[in-house]
Amino acid sequence: MGAICPKNKSSKSRRDKRRANWKMTAPTLVRCSKCNALCVPHMVCKNCGSYNKKQVINVD
Repeated sequence: MGAICPKNKSSKSRRDKRRANWKMTAPTLVRCSKCNALCVPHMVCKNCGSYNKKQVINVD
């Protein structure tokens, strides 16, 4: 079996259109309802250890 080879050359514009969606996005941050620190949504707060206004883990 041979290697996978394109039949025709892809133009620079076609290549760049394909790569247009590679951009990075900044992570979404929300304020913790208990300590008002910035944290990732739907995750335990690293500052106070609470989730959904309930203490989940002990943070010293």
